[in-house]
Amino acid sequence: LQKWVNREISNFDYLIQLNTMAGRTYNDLAQYPVFPWILRDYTSEELDLNNPAVFRDLSKPIVLSAFVLVVFTKISFRYENFEDPLGMIDKFHYGTHYSNAAGVMHYLIRVEPFTTLHIQLQSGRFDCADRQFHSIPATWQALMDNPNDVKELIPEFFYFPEFLENQNGFNLGQLQMSKEVVNDVVLPKWAHSPEDFIYKHRKALESEYVSAHLHEWIDLIFGYKQRGPAAVEALNVFYYCTYEGAVDLDALTDEKERKALEGMINNFGQTPCQL
Repeated sequence: LQKWVNREISNFDYLIQLNTMAGRTYNDLAQYPVFPWILRDYTSEELDLNNPAVFRDLSKPIVLSAFVLVVFTKISFRYENFEDPLGMIDKFHYGTHYSNAAGVMHYLIRVEPFTTLHIQLQSGRFDCADRQFHSIPATWQALMDNPNDVKELIPEFFYFPEFLENQNGFNLGQLQMSKEVVNDVVLPKWAHSPEDFIYKHRKALESEYVSAHLHEWIDLIFGYKQRGPAAVEALNVFYYCTYEGAVDLDALTDEKERKALEGMINNFGQTPCQL
């Protein structure tokens, strides 16, 4: 922490360290390292990192980055009016999670072994082309339009240009409306190649704006706004099964119930250990 505060290590390195301490690992898709969306400008011809308006609001969950009042109201209303008749499920703002195995495979679909894992998840075939990761600008816009999609990023967005290219020539289908064939990932206008995107995206991560605000996102994902009253106030509460210690699997005597909960925990997503 002190090294990061003193700018002796990069924002990328600090986030990797936090993920590791919170139990995240490349060896488990259910607990894959989680990184933030940091930009909101994917349409300009040039990316101006001196303009604060190009950055996402890191103090809020991704779905509130646009801070549309109707979304804020809807999420608050859903939380306040949720009631489990059995009294087992705590109130939550989001029924999906910002990091899960399917989300990792979604981003890395063009790279093995994730391609094969995706096909296995989809019962032996590629998912519908319109649901695949085919465009960075379209993915961001979908997040802004859908308050139920709260996916954050994976570290590869900041160092691995190959995942944006269909180097293996997979037949990923075509989009229904435009009939466009899904191949390499469509990049923002300001990125001239996958390598250029990674370079500029990493530069954005290390920018002065992100360095000054990254701690706000860390509070949401790893810190004091992850759970409890602070999480409620920040509209940052997820389904109870995602939290460490929320379910004591060893105490369950019903084998079917235990396996169902294990499957839910593995597939739904897991909130990092609170640091």
